[in-house]
Amino acid sequence: MLGESHDLLHEFPQFAREIAELQGSDDGFSRTMREYDELDADIRRLEELGQPVADVTIEALKTHRVFLKDRLYTRLMASLAGG
Repeated sequence: MLGESHDLLHEFPQFAREIAELQGSDDGFSRTMREYDELDADIRRLEELGQPVADVTIEALKTHRVFLKDRLYTRLMASLAGG
């Protein structure tokens, strides 16, 4: 859906506690999460404003957002496994 929020807490509400812990203790996780949130906001802004953007551009942005979300999810899973 256009303009839908994909922030990490929205995507993984069951990991709210782990996300908060990692944000406070893991600089790499925090940086990646900030990048993910900023990218998500940029994508939403482009979609909501209806600005003309090439399909290839918006798809590249969305692909990068998925890449970042996968990295964050992997780190969350490692944290749950004790790593």
